[in-house]
This record gives sequence, structure tokens and C-alpha cells, in this order.
Amino acid sequence: MTYEPEDAQMTKPTKPVVDYENSFASLDIRVGKVVEVEIETDTHKPTYKMVIDFGKYGKRTSYGRFTCHPINEVRDRLVLAVLNFEPRAMGPVTSEVLVLGVQYPKAASGEATFVSPAVTAKIGSKLF
Repeated sequence: MTYEPEDAQMTKPTKPVVDYENSFASLDIRVGKVVEVEIETDTHKPTYKMVIDFGKYGKRTSYGRFTCHPINEVRDRLVLAVLNFEPRAMGPVTSEVLVLGVQYPKAASGEATFVSPAVTAKIGSKLF
């Protein structure tokens, strides 16, 4: 039996269905706490350089376009990040982890807001 939403005529298609074990289960997405944040201007567009503490998984540096948020709102924030992607060069800097986000409302393309736990979660906890 195939699931079809009630308003299937109005919905946009999604990407093809993938196997859980070979997709989501292979990602190491964990809760981290931003312990340092500063503006980075050497990248193509202004970004934040964030040092994120993942507990027993160590501290990692990430660069992201979360600049619609004031620095004091980013520091100490819990975030979700993918720890097992290859580091990614962003101009002269390299991001070690991908912090998850979604488009910031009414902001320029690429500006993001964080995907974060709704409550205080343990640093290093795995997303499932």
C-alpha cells in the first residue's frame, strides 16, 4: 500500500525515498554547545566562526551564515551538527562540522537560523 497525502493534488514532490540504513543512519548528528563565536570576514560572505563543544567528541570549528542572530544569542546556544562529513573549505577557512539550519525568515538567500533542541539536551547526544 502506498501512502498518499489527502491533498496530494496540492503537494510538491519530494526527493526519492531512500533506505534508512544507507542514508540517515550513516550520519553522526549530535548536540553541541557554541562556546566561542566571532564574525569571519575572510569568507565570500560574512559568516560566524563558531567553536562548538561536543563533549566526549571534542571541540570542532564550524563556519556558517547565522549572522541574522546577534553574537550574544549564538554563544552558549545548543545546536545540531553533522560530525562525520569531510571538512569543507569556505574560501580561506575550513569548516569541520556542518551546523544544521533552515532559511532565516525574509533574509537573503543562504542566511540561516539554527535547528536546535527544544529543551536543554546533553552535549554530545545523538539525533535519532
